[in-house]
Amino acid sequence: MTAETGQSSGSKPSDDAWAKLVPLDTKFSDIEIRSNDFVICSEIKPSSLERLEWCRITKNLGHASATIHNKSSDAILVDEAVIPKDGVVDIRCGSEIVPGPHGHGYLQYRFTIMPAPESRTQLLKISIDPENAKCSICLNIWHDVVTAAPCLHNFCNGCFSEWMRRSEEKHRHVLCPQCRTAVQYVGKNHFLKNIQEDILNVDATLRRPAEDIAVLDSSASIQSNLIIGSKRKRRSNILSPPLEERERLRLQCPQCVANIGGYRCEHHGAHLQCHLCAGMMPFRANLQVPLHCMGCDRPFCGAYWSSVNVTQGVSSPVCSRETFKPIAERTVTRIPFVTHEMNRHEQDITQRCIVQMGKTVPDVVAEWFTRFNNREIDRSRMPLNHAEMITTSTHVCNDCYDKLVGFLLYWFRITLPSSRLPDDVAAREDCWYGYMCRTQHHNEEHARKRNHVCRPTRGNHPL
Repeated sequence: MTAETGQSSGSKPSDDAWAKLVPLDTKFSDIEIRSNDFVICSEIKPSSLERLEWCRITKNLGHASATIHNKSSDAILVDEAVIPKDGVVDIRCGSEIVPGPHGHGYLQYRFTIMPAPESRTQLLKISIDPENAKCSICLNIWHDVVTAAPCLHNFCNGCFSEWMRRSEEKHRHVLCPQCRTAVQYVGKNHFLKNIQEDILNVDATLRRPAEDIAVLDSSASIQSNLIIGSKRKRRSNILSPPLEERERLRLQCPQCVANIGGYRCEHHGAHLQCHLCAGMMPFRANLQVPLHCMGCDRPFCGAYWSSVNVTQGVSSPVCSRETFKPIAERTVTRIPFVTHEMNRHEQDITQRCIVQMGKTVPDVVAEWFTRFNNREIDRSRMPLNHAEMITTSTHVCNDCYDKLVGFLLYWFRITLPSSRLPDDVAAREDCWYGYMCRTQHHNEEHARKRNHVCRPTRGNHPL
C-alpha cells in the first residue's frame, strides 16, 4: 500500500475540532478530529468509494492526550514504536503516526491538539502603568508613537515633528526632548502603538478630544525612519569628486555637497534613505513634492530629484522618475504577478475573459481606474495604506501600483457573471477560504479545481 489520504468517518469539517492529524507533506489536507471518539478511514484507491477503518482516536480526560486504537489490518508506527493490529497506545501533541509498519511509502502525520475554546481567545495580560506610556512633551498617552535613537525615548509623532522643526531652526543638532542626547534616527514604533491603543481601550478617560488629535496629525511628518545629524563635509563640486572620496560619498545626499535648485542641506538636517536605490535625500516636510509612497509609506527619491533635475551621478545613487510617479501617468501591459494572490490559474482565467470580451489588459485597467477614482469600488480590503486617500493623481511606487492593478482586476473578475467565464471554469466550486486560501500557493490541483476569486466563507477573514 502506498501513501494514503486519510478521511474521517464524520461529516464535513467544522471549526470546533479539538485535535487534528497534520500531514508532513503539505500537499495533503489536515484531518480534523471533532468528536471525543473518532474513527478515521483510508481509501484503497483514489478513485474507489471503498473505505477501510484505519484507527480510532479517543480523547482522554484533561485534554492533554488521547488514545489511538489501531483498526487497520496491519501494524502502524506511533513515535517509531510498532503498534500491532488492535493495539492501543497513548499519544500526545506532537506524536508522529505512520499508517503502516514501515515509514517508507506511507504518508506521515503529526497529532496536534487544538487550544481549548476558552483559551483560544484568552490574551496574555501584562500590567502597564499608563504613566510609562506618556509623551514627555505633551504629557499625554502617546499618539502615533515614534522612537528616537540612540536613547530610545518615545513621543507623539506630531509632538516630536514640531520639536524637530524648532530644533533645526535654533540648534546645530536635534536633541532628545527628554534626555538631551543628540538624535541620530527617529521612526514609527508599531509595537508601542498597539500598546497605546490597548491602554486607551481600557481607560477611555485617557483619550484626547478629537480636535487635539487633528492638530497632532496635522503636525506629524514622520512616516518612515529619518536619519538626523549627518556630519559629512560639504564639497563644492558634486560632478567630479576626487577618486579617493567617491566611496565615502557613495551614500551622500547631493544637496549636502552642493547648492542644487536653490537649496542646500543644513549640516544637521534630517535625511531619508530611498527604499529602492538606498540613496539619501533631504527630509523637507513642507515641500509639495512627495517623498513617500502613499501605498506603503516607504521613502522613494525619484520624484524629489526629478523636481530639481538631478539624475544618477558618480557619487550619489538617484532613482529614475519612472520608479515613483502618479498613478495616472503609469501604464500596464500585462496582468501583474501579484494578481489573485499570485495564483497563475486565476490569472490565466482573467486573461482569457479579457480576450473573449475583445479587450486588452490596459483597456480593462483604465475602465476600472475610472471607477476607482469615482469611488464606485469598496476599498475595505485594498492592500495599500491610506486606501481612502488614494486617487489617480497619487504618487505610488512600482510595487504598490502592481498591487492596485491586481486589486482592480479582482473586482473585474468578481463582478463578471458566470456566463462570461470560460466554459471549463464556470462550474468550479468556490474555495471556502476564497482569496485568502493558503493551499492555492502550493497545491496546483487545488488552485486549478477551486475558484479563489471570491470572498472567504470560513476562517477569521473579512468578508
